[in-house]
Amino acid sequence: MKTTMKTNEKIWLLISGILLIVLGVVCMCYPAQTLFATAWLIGCFTLLSGILRMVFTFKTERFMPNSGTRMLSGLFQVILGIFFLCNNLLVTLSLPLVFSLWVIMEGVFVAVQSFDYKKVGFPNWWALLLLGIVVVVLGFLCLRNLDAAGKTMSLMIGLGVILLGVAYLLGYIGLKRFENYVKEMRQVVDA
Repeated sequence: MKTTMKTNEKIWLLISGILLIVLGVVCMCYPAQTLFATAWLIGCFTLLSGILRMVFTFKTERFMPNSGTRMLSGLFQVILGIFFLCNNLLVTLSLPLVFSLWVIMEGVFVAVQSFDYKKVGFPNWWALLLLGIVVVVLGFLCLRNLDAAGKTMSLMIGLGVILLGVAYLLGYIGLKRFENYVKEMRQVVDA
C-alpha cells in the first residue's frame, strides 16, 4: 500500500498554489482584463458545453427521450458560445449588469425564503430576511455604478483564485506533515 505522494506531485501542488496566488493578485490589479478573460472563458465554456450536449444527445438518442429538444438546446449553446466569443467586448460590458441583477434576485429569494423558515419555527429567520434585504440593496448599488460592480467582480475572482492557491499550499504542507508522521510510525513499528 502506497502512503505517500511522489515528489513530482507534491512539487506541482506547491507550484500550482504559488501560481494561483500570483494569478489572483494579477486579477485584482487588472480588473478590466479580468472581466475580458472571464467573458472569453464564458464563451469557451458555453461553446464546449453545447458541443458536448450535442455529442451526448447523438450517442444516446435511441434510449433517451426528448433528444430533439436536447439537440436543439446544444445547438443553441454552440451558437451562443460563438456569439460570446465573437462579441467579447459586449459580454464583458454586460457582466457587471448581469452580476448586479443576479445579486438582486438572490437577495429577494433569500428574503422571501426567510418567511418559510419563520413558518417552520426557525428562530433566526429574521437574520435571513435582513441579509436578503442587504444583498438586494448591494445589488441596486451595483446597478447604479456598473464600473464598481465590474471591479468588485474582478476582486472576488482574484480573491477566490488566491484562496484556492492558499488551499493548495496548505495541502502541500499537510502532505509533508502526513509523510513525516508516516515515517515516524514506520520507525516506531520497525524498532
